[in-house]
Amino acid sequence: MAALIDGYGRRFPYLRLSLIEACNFRCSYCLPRGYQPRPGLAPLLTVAEIGRLVRAFARLGMSKLRLTGGEPSLRHDLSEIIAAVAAVPGVAKVALTSNGVLLQRRIAEWQAAGLTHLNVSVDALDRARFAAITGHDRLPQILDGIERALALGLTAVKLNAVLLRGLNDDQLPAFLDYVRTRRVGLRFIELMQTGDNLAYFRRHHYRAETLEQTLLAQGWQLHPRAPDAGPARDYAHPDYAGHIGIIAPYSRDFCAGCNRLRVTAAGDLRLCLFGNAGIPLRQLLQADAQANELQATLISQLGLKAAGHGLHRGETGVTPHLASIGG
Repeated sequence: MAALIDGYGRRFPYLRLSLIEACNFRCSYCLPRGYQPRPGLAPLLTVAEIGRLVRAFARLGMSKLRLTGGEPSLRHDLSEIIAAVAAVPGVAKVALTSNGVLLQRRIAEWQAAGLTHLNVSVDALDRARFAAITGHDRLPQILDGIERALALGLTAVKLNAVLLRGLNDDQLPAFLDYVRTRRVGLRFIELMQTGDNLAYFRRHHYRAETLEQTLLAQGWQLHPRAPDAGPARDYAHPDYAGHIGIIAPYSRDFCAGCNRLRVTAAGDLRLCLFGNAGIPLRQLLQADAQANELQATLISQLGLKAAGHGLHRGETGVTPHLASIGG
């Protein structure tokens, strides 16, 4: 059977599917003025279109699906989407990345629909600092939602924190205390330059490798990476129940282990988060009879995937901000 393999021998068992560009947060590193729809924005993929898309990827070897945004919980049909993709043969993991505002009310519903993995954006554990970064004073509500997710027994629950010099780079002790007794993953993400954040990037960029050196000095040890894992380098410590992942897009070998593809909320395939073009797939998602053509298109487009991004050269591609494609 044909598989998702590019010209560099990399396999792609992992798909990140954006469900919506809109977000109800105003994170300073992404949408500091709040979400503003772009002119001519195409309609969102329907549940039926999403089902056809995911079935095509699964037939080619995709086994892990992450639903992202924007904020995917803004989709009123999110539970229906989760149920549809969880039912696709070959899909073993259905993950959601969210700001966590609706977790208290809906995490049990999402798990019942088929959600197995959850990532929640938590950029600080200090309430005032969290509000300053995100534009919303919702930290207690979000942390309670995370506790509910942990109590439900999802396969994995992770927290995502964007590293920001001068804003949350002093939060490591609080984060370490949090993972000492909780079986959660904590992922620190190095701030990336996008099309509209150059001044912010220069002011707040903090090298992830600096944090890694701190962890190593404190006895944390690097663990092997699973074939369908995300881009994080995972560290564990015998004194902590949780683990820490570092996503360092500016590290020298970051793209060598790329194993994920992206599709936007309007159905454009993105071979790279910072690529220069999207490949429209929507016209191939209108009927089940188009499945073979869709799969052939995915295979042929992978032959065009570049060896790596151009972030080191300041090339951010067509990504204006991370909400536009799902980070």
